[in-house]
Amino acid sequence: MAAPRDAVVQYPGGIRVRYRWAGSGQGDEVFALSEAGGPLLDLGTVAADAPDAVCRAELRVDTPAGPWTVRLASTIFDDPSALLWDEPGLLVVKYGFVTYGLGARSGDLRWSHRSRTPLVAVLGSPRLRNVIAQSEIETFALDAAGEVVWRLGHSDVVAAAELVGGRLVLTSYGGQVTALDPATGRPAAGLGTAGG
Repeated sequence: MAAPRDAVVQYPGGIRVRYRWAGSGQGDEVFALSEAGGPLLDLGTVAADAPDAVCRAELRVDTPAGPWTVRLASTIFDDPSALLWDEPGLLVVKYGFVTYGLGARSGDLRWSHRSRTPLVAVLGSPRLRNVIAQSEIETFALDAAGEVVWRLGHSDVVAAAELVGGRLVLTSYGGQVTALDPATGRPAAGLGTAGG
């Protein structure tokens, strides 16, 4: 078995996240180095009925208000990642098939959203009223309460997603590049059209 992987990301506002994750059945190895202090929330059952049998991740979050830790599960091996959504005060995390909206300073679960295919990215900007949860075949815009603002299906697997020049730019596995308005999901001028 491969050793657990680690990453540390510093976000604005003095929020620092230490990520640790591993493959199926390796929860004990992931949690062996858990730091003490602050609340610990295990959300493994959001993604799997038997979370310790699947892939696990732990996020240790240090904030000016104090530390907190959350444990997640995924039915596929995936690298967890997050963005800090300032205005609603959320740390939006993607791991496997689930996007989580967590209170950035408290760690409380505000909402979760499950997609039917693995998530590629979570994206946001202070200029948007929603965040984007990009899965392999669907794009979801989620508001601060975790409600779907708009949704768009794609005819090819999305391999990469990024916000560029006020547009959501998607690159498919087949090489097609599509530009969408991230506020509405409608095609944006300049790069192509949305898939069906």
